Amino acid sequence: MDDLGPVVWPPVPIKTERLVLREPEARDRASFLELYASSEVHTYLGGPRPRDELEREMPGVPGRRPGSFVVDLDGAMIGQILLRRATEHLCPVAVGKVDLGYLFLPRAWGFGYAAEACAAALDWLAGVLPGEPVVLATQTANVRSMRLAAKLGFTEVERFRAWDADQWLGLRAPIVR
Repeated sequence: MDDLGPVVWPPVPIKTERLVLREPEARDRASFLELYASSEVHTYLGGPRPRDELEREMPGVPGRRPGSFVVDLDGAMIGQILLRRATEHLCPVAVGKVDLGYLFLPRAWGFGYAAEACAAALDWLAGVLPGEPVVLATQTANVRSMRLAAKLGFTEVERFRAWDADQWLGLRAPIVR
């Protein structure tokens, strides 16, 4: 994955009705550790990383790179949104397109935060890179993620097998303003 090209980073924080999408800060480190070490979060992502390994390797300000947003609810991190350009992919149709990824802490599940945050990030992307198509890959067994992809306007392009599981690749057509 590569950066987003000519996009100025970091952007001003993006505010939604309930959330703020912002650049990662040092105060988010404990939440990043919790997010990456969670077996629930990584059920469909190949499993969590060992917490002690994360503690040793994680920088003081984790996730600080273009396209990485912290999802903040009332001053606390509840998730992460990633927008990255796919330079390699198991599905050639995805190469060169922006890939949407997201992780949310289990305590934030079921409240619509992922839909609200992803929609805001996609809207921001449409403003800074108009006409840019976006892809999203998820395991077909991840029912919540499949529902979110549909809600966000992604349509199936391809199914494929990876990491011993059936995968789904969706495309969100470019939005031109």
